[in-house]
Amino acid sequence: MTKLSVNINKVATLRNARGGNVPDVVKFALDCERFGAEGITVHPRPDERHIRYKDVYDLKPVLTTEFNIEGNPVPRFVELVKAIKPAQATLVPDAENVLTSNAGWDTVKNQDFLREMVAELKACGIRVSIFIDPVPEMIEMAARAGTDRVELYTEAYARQYPADRAMAIAPYLKAATVARDCGLGLNAGHDLSLENLQYFHQQIPWLDEVSIGHAIISDALYLGIEETIHRYLQCLR
Repeated sequence: MTKLSVNINKVATLRNARGGNVPDVVKFALDCERFGAEGITVHPRPDERHIRYKDVYDLKPVLTTEFNIEGNPVPRFVELVKAIKPAQATLVPDAENVLTSNAGWDTVKNQDFLREMVAELKACGIRVSIFIDPVPEMIEMAARAGTDRVELYTEAYARQYPADRAMAIAPYLKAATVARDCGLGLNAGHDLSLENLQYFHQQIPWLDEVSIGHAIISDALYLGIEETIHRYLQCLR
């Protein structure tokens, strides 16, 4: 069964825009769990423009589903992950000044670094996933780095889906097959939505997890978060 992990960064963005603690990030995460989400994802960035490092510490003792912390493995991030010991750490190569994640790892050029990071986090009992473009060579080299899973960066799929969904899914299906053949677990995320998620899952039913934030929070403005989560779960069932 493919798990739905809700990325709550946008909730923190809304809170930070006004100050104070409205909306309450921890309460929102717990409500997501109560409404059926099977994981919570956060992506603390160095400038803490949305999720703050304190939020991560506040969430850890109260969450009952899988906690996924994603980010660039700079020293401060690695220290945080090792202290929290989430179910999963997703390594993302985003620079400090990017608006959102916009590329996967070059696992060839960064092989030694990724191997070191994966070993360090796995030694703490943390499952590791590497954020990656749907390129077979990059997936094969991710496996060589020792990672448990890869997360397919799905922005290109979402962009191409309205025009030709078969063409949009083709490189992802190939990449997912390579990941399976390499013995890797498989996650996916970025711009997945109610429009395109069901087809993605139908074509790649062995997905372990999807991590979705922006679309879920946007849909919740109209549908409410409980109904939104139920609709996303239906896409995965």
